[in-house]
Amino acid sequence: MGSHSSPGREGRGHTWAKAILLGEHAVVYGHPAVAVPLHDLRMNATATPINGPSRLRCLDYEGPLTGSGARFDCVAQAFEAAREFAGCPRQSFIITTRSDFPHERGLGSSAAAAGAIIRAVLDACRRPACAEELFALTQRAEAVAHGRPSGLDAAATCAPGPLRFQAGEMRPVSQRIEGAHLVLADSGVHGSTRQAVTGLRERYEEQTEAVGPLIAELGALARLAVTALEDGDAPRLGTAMDRAHEVLAALGLSLPVLESLTGAARQAGALGAKLTGGGLGGCVIALADGPQPAERIGSALLHAGAAAVWTHRMHTSEAGQ
Repeated sequence: MGSHSSPGREGRGHTWAKAILLGEHAVVYGHPAVAVPLHDLRMNATATPINGPSRLRCLDYEGPLTGSGARFDCVAQAFEAAREFAGCPRQSFIITTRSDFPHERGLGSSAAAAGAIIRAVLDACRRPACAEELFALTQRAEAVAHGRPSGLDAAATCAPGPLRFQAGEMRPVSQRIEGAHLVLADSGVHGSTRQAVTGLRERYEEQTEAVGPLIAELGALARLAVTALEDGDAPRLGTAMDRAHEVLAALGLSLPVLESLTGAARQAGALGAKLTGGGLGGCVIALADGPQPAERIGSALLHAGAAAVWTHRMHTSEAGQ
């Protein structure tokens, strides 16, 4: 362990954003969900060895890590877990994160930041780690942010392709839709996953007969999405996305701004559009069947009031790779 005690180089790590394609909320009730990694939207971290107390540069904060406050608990936990794992628990660092995507929009920013910081610290300490170890370290940090995280964000923010997640079990999904693009639009409204999940749980307990079938339908649509991805069937995936948005809206998880954005995307030629993540704000995703349609949809979303828009090319992938 002694060789890890005083790293002399800056470490680097990166992860990326993720979006829930289908199955958000249903996954809480044992149904499947499908998440896609957004490789074009990166989270980069550096760990620079220093003397004196460790410092953090993250979002709008720059200062001592110990004074960063509750909203950076996940980041601080990631840093401590990585130092301990690497065998350099007393080494201080300046930890810097730079992100291509915003936080608190359902894009997995807390897991992405934790994962990137863990990789940067391990790189600085020259400590290799396998995928399972990196996942376990990220989960430890995520537990601070989300109580009992499902593991979906920790896995998807470093996955090569889409993941199907159900009852704690994850498996990769083949993505065979050629030329598909996802257009993401920020509604400008901070969503609260905790508030959305809690609110739906209350409605489910009060009106199980009405709410239960809608949640089950979201699960069925997620299964349909897996088949559409594996069959390379973009129109079918788009139809499933549209219907999932209708169901999420019926469950009280949409907002006028989300309705406006999904409507604008469809009018501009999207194969499907829906809210992604917890709802009550956050982001909308739209499926485009090429770069030109994606550009047109992006412009329409900005015109409809989106705070920001990103386009992501969905890379084809095979489940075993």
